[in-house]
Amino acid sequence: MERSSQPPEVNNLVLITLTLTASIVLSPVSIAGTVPCSTQAIKMSSFNISSQKWLNRVLLVFAPSVDNYSYQQQMQLFEQHQNGFTDRDLVLVQVLATDKSYVNGQLIDESSAANLRNRFGVDKQNFRVILVGKDGGVKRQDTTPVEVKAIFEQIDAMPMRQQEMQQRGRK
Repeated sequence: MERSSQPPEVNNLVLITLTLTASIVLSPVSIAGTVPCSTQAIKMSSFNISSQKWLNRVLLVFAPSVDNYSYQQQMQLFEQHQNGFTDRDLVLVQVLATDKSYVNGQLIDESSAANLRNRFGVDKQNFRVILVGKDGGVKRQDTTPVEVKAIFEQIDAMPMRQQEMQQRGRK
């Protein structure tokens, strides 16, 4: 029997690294790291909210810019709740008028951001938080920053979410 030339610790380290990388890449939301490094080439992608139907809930945050006070407050409220976003299949979409827009920390093109503004009727100078359910329907709209707990409670009360919690072995 041939033995691996690598010590077992190295193989374990590789497995741990791959597992962590996969969990980060496959995670439905990444709140940290939404500001891209200026030294890297950044891949822009298009985003169509219809592609999320029956897969994910979508939380849209519209703001004029990253400097908008309401936007900054909202992002601070989200910071400590990544696990809650993941558990609820919640995709975070940041739509900014004068800055880059993101879906789960991934840059999206300006036409996708413009389409979202048009679809939900949000002017470039307005702040708005909109929750879209897995069925594609708008479940709540807020014009001021909203506590994450309120969003999570509303989601957790939805019949589809109740089913998910039962299927995932939670009460």
